[in-house]
Amino acid sequence: MDKRAARVANTLVGNQENAAVLEITMSGPTLKFNCSSVIAIAGGDLSPKLNGITVKNNKLIAVNKGDVLSFGQLTSGFRSYLAVSGGFLTREVLGSKSMYPYIYKHQTIQNGDVLEIAQKTTLEQKRYATVAVNDAYLKSSTLEVLKGPEFHRLSVTQKKQLFENTFTVSKENNRMAYQLGEILQNNLDPIITSPVLPGTVQLTPAGKLIVLMRDCQTTGGYPRVLQLTDVAINILAQKYTGNLIGFKLIS
Repeated sequence: MDKRAARVANTLVGNQENAAVLEITMSGPTLKFNCSSVIAIAGGDLSPKLNGITVKNNKLIAVNKGDVLSFGQLTSGFRSYLAVSGGFLTREVLGSKSMYPYIYKHQTIQNGDVLEIAQKTTLEQKRYATVAVNDAYLKSSTLEVLKGPEFHRLSVTQKKQLFENTFTVSKENNRMAYQLGEILQNNLDPIITSPVLPGTVQLTPAGKLIVLMRDCQTTGGYPRVLQLTDVAINILAQKYTGNLIGFKLIS
């Protein structure tokens, strides 16, 4: 969901940017390591602790066999990303290592699951420097957008509402889409089924705005009024029910 955070975590431990990471949403698991390795955590701050001692995001962390990593209170963002040196060994399908319900038995890690690591590395084997990571985006509520294919069909009033109002993330939010709570006056006709992308903002006949996310469908029949930048998708991926966002048009 937040590609930036996943990339930061992988980069810190020396992995390829697309190596498999563990995405942790809102509340984290308790993980026991069966070997020594090096890990990094990025994205939302879920108060991680190693053997009961607080550890920080965006840092290399050495773990030994028997160490326990746990997570506590959510203090910023919504999703955290755990990378391990070498990456997690997961099945690759169509170039992706993500878990998906129609491909795997389940799409989330279950209690008792064993996660294999591609290679075992210790901190002494890593060459590293202190890295300053700017996590200001976690607190940002501004989503930069481009005009969507049907943007020109909006009235002056509708465009004004889009860019002058703030919108609330509703409880209808998941990996496929975030629905916003406020109603936008709408008299647009549906469109012929057309391609959509992660970040496409659709306007429903009822006036609801739906922001498609990373696991969205490939086509849709609602007017596509805006398109989020990739940075904006990362920002929205760190929001949850009740959070406020606003749109900023860029060219």
